[in-house]
Amino acid sequence: MSKFTSLGLGGGFLSVDTAPRVEHVIVQRPLDRILAFTGRSIDDVVNNPLAKRHVYGYYKLHRWMDRQGEIAEMERAWNPLGQRT
Repeated sequence: MSKFTSLGLGGGFLSVDTAPRVEHVIVQRPLDRILAFTGRSIDDVVNNPLAKRHVYGYYKLHRWMDRQGEIAEMERAWNPLGQRT
């Protein structure tokens, strides 16, 4: 009887440790984000060389920033005290 609450309901709920973990995966599409940021459509990019260069420049910037984030993350993993050489 010690498992029952004052309302007569059982404590059959899963604890936090034994509860199944749910992981939500969000697909990131960099081209869609860049097109939305620049206000261009895929048709603009295909038909207009100026729009293509404009979007490609932002895409290269995205790749560079993503790579810099990965490098910083790897440096933190290899050197947890934050000491740079």
